[in-house]
Amino acid sequence: MPKKELKAEYRPGGAQRHVILDKAVQYLLDPRFGLQGDKMHFLLEEVGLSETEYLEALNRAASGEGAW
Repeated sequence: MPKKELKAEYRPGGAQRHVILDKAVQYLLDPRFGLQGDKMHFLLEEVGLSETEYLEALNRAASGEGAW
């Protein structure tokens, strides 16, 4: 099954990239999505976050910034 492509506004440098990063924080906080290694792989390989973006999202999740 081919990978879905993000719209231009959600890609790095796009006007709506912050939406993807905010969702990544929520994803990291949700225990239903498995182990941290699985989440890291998904965000880096499937969503296309850079390592820097992933670490930023992880830091925000650890600090409770994305808590509901």
